[in-house]
Amino acid sequence: MESSYITSASHWSFGLPDNEASIQISSDADIVSARRKGRELAWQIGFSSAESTLIATVISELARNIVLYTKGGEIILRCVESAGRLAIVVVACDRGPGIPDVGQALCVGFSTSGNLGLGLPGARRLMDDFEIVSEVGAGTTVTVKKWKP
Repeated sequence: MESSYITSASHWSFGLPDNEASIQISSDADIVSARRKGRELAWQIGFSSAESTLIATVISELARNIVLYTKGGEIILRCVESAGRLAIVVVACDRGPGIPDVGQALCVGFSTSGNLGLGLPGARRLMDDFEIVSEVGAGTTVTVKKWKP
């Protein structure tokens, strides 16, 4: 059964291929690499230090979920433009067990690993757009976007 949650209906325009990176995620070292690359891309397109740190934090949370709950996945980072505005897009894809109840997973405090349960709800709160699609037995894809002010 596929479950999804979308908090934005904005138009997505994927382009600017020179500003794209893909990082395979399977270990803590990969989380650090994804966080660093995301912060660098955010800086390149003009996000402030504070905004870049928030974006890096979201990347860390999404990559940490891949390491904790799956056998591997990837983080894709893109710079997009729409109507003259720039944004950074982070896509976290995994080949894990999927999330049986996406709504419950998005509740602050819910965790299947004994953690604080702030990862997905925090990512949704810190970014402008949030989408999650999960299929039990097939994996999960989380896509988030932060627009440059």
